[in-house]
Amino acid sequence: MVPACSGIAPEGMPFILLTGLAALVFACIKIPFLAILSLIFCIFSVYFFRDPERVVPEEAAIAVSPADGRVVQINVRKNPLLDEEQQCISIFMSVFNVHVNRVPVDCEVVQMRYFPGKFLNASLDKASEDNERCAWLLKESDGTLWCMVQIAGLIARRIVCRSGTGDKLKRGQRCGLIRFGSRVDVYLPKDYKAAVHIGETVVAGQTVLARR
Repeated sequence: MVPACSGIAPEGMPFILLTGLAALVFACIKIPFLAILSLIFCIFSVYFFRDPERVVPEEAAIAVSPADGRVVQINVRKNPLLDEEQQCISIFMSVFNVHVNRVPVDCEVVQMRYFPGKFLNASLDKASEDNERCAWLLKESDGTLWCMVQIAGLIARRIVCRSGTGDKLKRGQRCGLIRFGSRVDVYLPKDYKAAVHIGETVVAGQTVLARR
């Protein structure tokens, strides 16, 4: 498991160093256009892979948002791991959002399943079934099961998982990210209800997503 870090997600360092080095090299050999272009990409990489600290609420019987972004759907659909109908909250992340994902509850990771697929616009309803994605089955200490699904999007082509089966994680703890625009779905246990509405902007590890 990749250790949590503050400031910049470690997965972003290769992009930052490579574009920064390219900007320096092009400047030294006096190719200003490519130097400026590389510098712009370097600055964007720093911005995209930013990883700020969050204040995780300590209230009992809640789940926090696993992603920064906008709630685009709240509907009932089949849980991909439990094969049952559950309320699902979908959060769309644009390229301007923080892309580090966090677990919604104190839990143990009991199953992870990768689904190959397409790279449709992640805000579309069919992205939940057609796009490349990684589903996590999370179990609280009382046995309550949660399903969180990282979904690749039109631009996002890499789902990163920092945790694995058997890991025990705290509510709001970093667990992975999706590069360059994407979506996260959370399937609620039957005794939980959504605490957000469609169109609402949420913050990973901080916004209360659901309550019992």
